[in-house]
Amino acid sequence: MNTTDKIIHWIPRIICILAILLVSMFAFDVFSPDLTIWQQILALLIHLIPSFILTAILIVAWKWEKIGGIILTITGVILFILVFYINYRRNNFSLTQSLINVSILCLPFIIAGVLFIVSHNRKHKKQTQN
Repeated sequence: MNTTDKIIHWIPRIICILAILLVSMFAFDVFSPDLTIWQQILALLIHLIPSFILTAILIVAWKWEKIGGIILTITGVILFILVFYINYRRNNFSLTQSLINVSILCLPFIIAGVLFIVSHNRKHKKQTQN
């Protein structure tokens, strides 16, 4: 595997891990002195469900790049639409602010998904040439 192939192999994995960590940080808003420790643990686990789902998708993409890349890209697009709707319509954020929020949260998953597909195609192309 040459350097370009290694970069295209590892960049989507790194991007996806960092994006999942970003999403996971939002779960830490559950801690409150008004809740018992068990209520806080339960709330944390509930808020980490999106991170668990995204981690499962990453595991699929790690094993089967094409399928995982497609799932990750579709997930990113759906998240893009939902987060934009929530930010722009429900929270009355400006168009620019909504697009920035959505881009920070969702574009890493779309980019990683596309890069997983590119990585798969490059590997498949090399295998058919050999």
